[in-house]
Amino acid sequence: MAAGGGGFSRWRGGGSPPVLLLALTAVGLQLLLASAELQRVAHPAKNDGSLSVLVVGDWGRRGGYNQSKVAAQMGRVGEKLDIDFIISTGDNFYDTGIRSVEDRAFEESFTDIYTASSLQKPWYAVLGNHDYHGDVLAQLSPALREIDRRWICMRSFIVDAEVAEFFFVDTVPFVLRYWKHPGLRRYDWRGVAPREAYLSGLLKDLEAALRASPARWKIVVGHNPIRSASVHGNTKELDELLLPVLKANDVDLYINGHDHCLEHISSNDSPIQFLTSGAGSKAWRGVFKPNADRLMFFYDGQGFLSIQLTRDRLKLAFHDVAGEVLHRWSTAKALHPFI
Repeated sequence: MAAGGGGFSRWRGGGSPPVLLLALTAVGLQLLLASAELQRVAHPAKNDGSLSVLVVGDWGRRGGYNQSKVAAQMGRVGEKLDIDFIISTGDNFYDTGIRSVEDRAFEESFTDIYTASSLQKPWYAVLGNHDYHGDVLAQLSPALREIDRRWICMRSFIVDAEVAEFFFVDTVPFVLRYWKHPGLRRYDWRGVAPREAYLSGLLKDLEAALRASPARWKIVVGHNPIRSASVHGNTKELDELLLPVLKANDVDLYINGHDHCLEHISSNDSPIQFLTSGAGSKAWRGVFKPNADRLMFFYDGQGFLSIQLTRDRLKLAFHDVAGEVLHRWSTAKALHPFI
């Protein structure tokens, strides 16, 4: 199943790679990553139409801060749920992203940690602010797929899983202080600057894709929270620019990382559920800020999120580092709504 001169010959997952990987050469992927449009990855659901995924964020610490223990529990839950893929909500490599496509941090924080057989599935990842401190183009490079073919990281893209569409959004450039007040931090804005033009194009493409989506479930993934009761709190720029697009297009879930905790917040003025899964390694910050929306669940510790979908039901659960289920929630959609 090699493509692009054997660049994908080390696919580690079960079954076939996502359609995108079969169709594109390495050169084609480089052009794809430079495109302003939202690219689409086809990832079929199971034969019965169901889908199961895990979500983890803020993890890449070479196994430290219980990253390896969280990974082990992900492997157990992943096997039990027969997961189809894994979502990463960003801050994939601490503390300053990766330096190049040859940086051993990629293998030491990813390949060597998530070794369970159930986790040998595609990993769809967005960039976090710490990833932007490194060489962003290296983290987006198809060369990393020659090391580990599970890795699928783009700025903004869509995973079409039939029963659901997942809209991955590059949220870091939204945050104005990263541009104006970076402090001692360096941000790799190549391919993003100027900010205003980038955000305008991204929001336009996202709104068009959401509006045209026929999916039963619409799920948006970013790094920064729109709503959070932890350290970083709500992100003003996402509240002003991104949230109206989500509300206008019947988005069901917004999932993020950034805050190193697990959270479920229910919107007061829309059906959107805000989920934080940023507890893949370092956590336990001891910070809680009351939020104006309805806080369904908050855990300031390590863990991850699982989501199970069928055409008529969505179920989610937060799991801690010891394997305990801390919070469950579900919702349903009528298969034949009354008109």
